[in-house]
Formats: sequence, structure tokens, C-alpha cells
Amino acid sequence: MNRPEEHSHRQSMLAAARQLVARGLNRGTSGNISVRCNDGLLLTPSGVSVDALTSDMMVKLDFEGNARVAINNTKPSSEWRMHRDILAARPDVGAVVHTHATFATTLACLHRDIPPFHYMIALAGGDSIRCAPYALFGSQTLSDHALTALTDRYACLLAQHGMIALGRDLDHALAIAEEVESLCEQYWRVLQIGEPKLLSPAQMADVLEQFKTYGQWKRHE
Repeated sequence: MNRPEEHSHRQSMLAAARQLVARGLNRGTSGNISVRCNDGLLLTPSGVSVDALTSDMMVKLDFEGNARVAINNTKPSSEWRMHRDILAARPDVGAVVHTHATFATTLACLHRDIPPFHYMIALAGGDSIRCAPYALFGSQTLSDHALTALTDRYACLLAQHGMIALGRDLDHALAIAEEVESLCEQYWRVLQIGEPKLLSPAQMADVLEQFKTYGQWKRHE
């Protein structure tokens, strides 16, 4: 990838990090973003708040986890294994967004999958949004759990942690993260009244078929 394209990715990641905070999906130094970059990935640095973040702080890694470019002595996010493993395993994914959004994290603390209470659940690629089991942040075990929960999916929750959203590109991943948080809020609100009626497998199959050609959510097989 040539330098202008990499520069564009760095600028887009900075803008995305700011958007996540502005939209209430992250706070402080929580969450992280990665973008596929030629034979590796660009990843937001560890422990840097959005106010202090600059585009040249994004760390370039290869798929072994080795930093190729570490400007300003920044280290990659502690969740680099998760980002690396997802991008290595999923050629359909160009960007990964991890957030500690309030409603997603609330439900993740209950270890709850999000069932098909609403047809937009299909945007994550199936008839549910799974919750991966708890594991220590930054660990290989967490990455392994996340990969399993993301099988045939564009999003999952992480128990006692937050959510992951995947996309063909960064805009797609951001849109999914925002929609998943909205769905989590809706599901949380429904649970204050009672257990929702769920769409049937046949109804969700129809929705998934419709989503193959629906706007920005359409899947590229």
C-alpha cells in the first residue's frame, strides 16, 4: 500500500475514534480500531485518549503482531491479538471496531446473546448477536472466544467487556457498531417490561435474504 493510501487510513481512523466518543460509544481511552493495510494492519495505540490522539500514533503491525512503524513510541492497543486474528481469519473484513458502549456492555455483563426481537438483528449476519465468554482483556483466550462468537457474524458482545463490530471498511464497521448499540438499548428497554416476542427462524431467514441486496448492509459473498 502506498503512503498516500496509508495516510488516508490513519486520518480515517482518527476521525472514527473521535466519532465513537462523540456518539457515546466510547469514553476516555476505552475501545480501539483497526484497518487492514496491505500485508498487515493499522491499530490505534494503547492508553491514549481521543483528545491526545493523532494520526501518526496509529501503529502498523504485521500478522505476527510485530510493530513495523511505532511513531512517538506508541504501543499498539492491548487488544492487538483480537484485531490481528479477526483480520487474518476474515478476508471479507477490512476494519474492526471495539467499543465499551453502555447498553452493549450492560447486556454483556449478563452474558446475554441478543435474540431476534427485531429484524435489524440480521445486520450482524445471522439470527442473533452472540455474547463471547469472559476472558482477560488483551489475552489470546479473549481473541479465541471472540473469533468463535463472530463465526458468520459482523458483530458480537464480549462478556464483562463490550462489543466488536466488523465491516468491509471502516465506515461499514462504524455503522454496525452504532446500530448494534441501538439494538442493545432497545432490547434492554424491552426487558424492563418483559420478555419480547421473537421472530421465527423462517422470518429471520427472509430478512437475511432481503439484506443481501439492502443498501449499505448488503453482503458481498
